[in-house]
Amino acid sequence: MGHARRRHTPEQVIRKLREADRLLGEGQEVAAIAKQLEVSEQTLHRWRAQYGGLKADEAKRLKELERENARLKRIVADQLLENQALKEIAKGRMKVKSPTAPPLLVGVASRRRCVGKRSPRVRLSVARACVVLRG
Repeated sequence: MGHARRRHTPEQVIRKLREADRLLGEGQEVAAIAKQLEVSEQTLHRWRAQYGGLKADEAKRLKELERENARLKRIVADQLLENQALKEIAKGRMKVKSPTAPPLLVGVASRRRCVGKRSPRVRLSVARACVVLRG
C-alpha cells in the first residue's frame, strides 16, 4: 500500500530539508522524520545529496538548468540522427554524369523511393526523412 507518487518543487524540497534538519537537531530519528514529512528515507538522503546547502532560488535555477540541458541533449541527438540519415540517403540519391562532373540530385519520385528504402535503416520516420531531404 504505497503512497501516490508526488513531485515536489525545489522550494518544497528545501523547506522539507530545513524541517528535517530542525527535527534532527531535536534528536529525532531519520525514519520518524521521513514519516512526518511524508517521504521515504531514501528520498531524504537523495534530496540532501542533490540540494544540500542550496537556497530555494538556487535549487529552482538548478532544476531549470537541468531541464534546459535535457532539451539541448535531445536537439543534439536529433541533429546526429539527421546527419546519419543524410549520409545514408545520399548514397542512394546521387547520380554522376561522368567521373569528373559533380553529383546531381534525382527527382521527387526517386527521392521518395530512396526515403522508403533508407528510413528503416537509420530509424527515421518517412515524414522526417522527407523533411531532412528537402534541406
